Amino acid sequence: MGSGQNNNERNFNKIVSRQSTGVPPWLSKSTSPLHVQLLVGDVPFTLDRELLAARSAKIAALIKVNSHSQEDLSHSLGDIPPEPKTFELVARFCYGLEVHMSSKNVVPLICLAHYLRMTENHSRNNLLSKALTFFEKRVLPSWNETIKALRTMENIFQEAVNFGLVDACSESIIDKALADPRLLGEPICKDDDIDNVYRPNARRRLFDPEGEGQPEDLTMLPLQLYEPIMLEMSKRGAPSKYVAASLCTYVNKWVFPISKGSEKMSIKERNSSGEVIEAVEMLLSHERGLLPCNLLFDMLRCAIILGANPHCINGFEARIGKQLEEATAKDLLIPCQYDTECVRRILKIFYGNYTSSDISGLITVAQLLEDFLAMAASEKDLKLEAFVSLGEISSAASLGAQRSSDGIYRAVDIYLDQHRYLTESEREQVCRVLDCQKMSLEACEHAAKNERLPLRVVVQVLFAGKEDVAKLECGGQQEEEVRSEMKLKNMCSKVMGLEIEGECHNNMMRKENIGSGSSRSVKKDKVKVSMWRDMKRKFGCINNDMHDYNCQTKKKNM
Repeated sequence: MGSGQNNNERNFNKIVSRQSTGVPPWLSKSTSPLHVQLLVGDVPFTLDRELLAARSAKIAALIKVNSHSQEDLSHSLGDIPPEPKTFELVARFCYGLEVHMSSKNVVPLICLAHYLRMTENHSRNNLLSKALTFFEKRVLPSWNETIKALRTMENIFQEAVNFGLVDACSESIIDKALADPRLLGEPICKDDDIDNVYRPNARRRLFDPEGEGQPEDLTMLPLQLYEPIMLEMSKRGAPSKYVAASLCTYVNKWVFPISKGSEKMSIKERNSSGEVIEAVEMLLSHERGLLPCNLLFDMLRCAIILGANPHCINGFEARIGKQLEEATAKDLLIPCQYDTECVRRILKIFYGNYTSSDISGLITVAQLLEDFLAMAASEKDLKLEAFVSLGEISSAASLGAQRSSDGIYRAVDIYLDQHRYLTESEREQVCRVLDCQKMSLEACEHAAKNERLPLRVVVQVLFAGKEDVAKLECGGQQEEEVRSEMKLKNMCSKVMGLEIEGECHNNMMRKENIGSGSSRSVKKDKVKVSMWRDMKRKFGCINNDMHDYNCQTKKKNM
């Protein structure tokens, strides 16, 4: 049997012509009329007509129609899929030789056998039924083999869809991922929930035959295959943290490496990457904490660079806003250094969704904005208008957190030092973001001696307590400076008291029982509510048109 098989191999190699000269074999005068000459891709084949016709109903019909014509059959098979390796498997089958099927060739083989109508109606034990049986029994039961088969469908996608191969593979992948979500990848943000400990069940063991080894990476699939699989998987209840892990890996492979060299990207690459980032945003759950904040910022940055649609950009901003307290100052560089409107939108979302009675998150975000403002201030190319806009945002953030203005003062000082060419009027404009009455003693002492500050601002710092304004003179003798510093100490302690009492101080004095502890508590709560509403109003979070980001203050019982 082995000898017969070797003889068949030698005969087959003689008959199947592979010409490297590029001259089509049907131009040869020695071609036998018993042979059919085909050009698949750029590879010529010379094959026995009768053997092909015995297995292919399409070729048999063409031979019958052209039996009295000298026209070559290759002209009638112009739409044959141009895959020489796949057609060689068909030729081997027609000559009775062994066909080595695998997950990497069975899908193109099924499509070609279907095209050539190599069915059971034409010939028993034909190629199409054998390939389908292999696909069903050897490919679909395995996660790895199914993904390998899917990866071969990109160039014959429509044929695979029409024949039901895409749906079959997708169902297999979804079923296995629902049984074991870890096939999608480990969650990016892990928690300590005991339910996260996965224990394989009997169903999973059926999908994981021994020896399969490391799972194939689903994220290697092109978007036209990956997106519908992940969408259906989410609809059927796949855990969002595992879906997010897969989406994160997909972005890392298909977007991040390309976007880093965006200036060298072709239009096709840019459009392709843009489609990927839009699809990832659409598939990603809005659940808080699925991905770290810095990764969400990276995705937002890519979406802006690639020109993604506004819905995609707004979606990433909304997710960031829900967990902004996790961000760093560098994260806010989106992407053209200092996009003040983007920062403002993200802050609006953060405050609109913040309902906790614990103000630690507000303090963290206020500190974040101060750090970002200081980082921006050191940029020599940062325009005055951009700095002022960022300073106003930072001031509004510090209002809700009841912070001092020291961080903002530090940023103002850095900006003035880096931009010494500013006029007196421009320096005054920069300092408008500074609330002198909220500066600490140390900051006031530094500001009083700071030559970079406009004279008017120095005066505002010295007289922030609004007492004895006429008694102090700017640029006086050293003795007067000592008295001014002592006055400054007394003033700053009063400023702290004024900050606590706020705008309700006069009303409190009119109450009859001003000394009672309960009355003081009620008034302090009112001050906090007033400051909170004032801060949210600065970001527009209590306007009726903010329903998209739920910026209305949420009730505790929701």
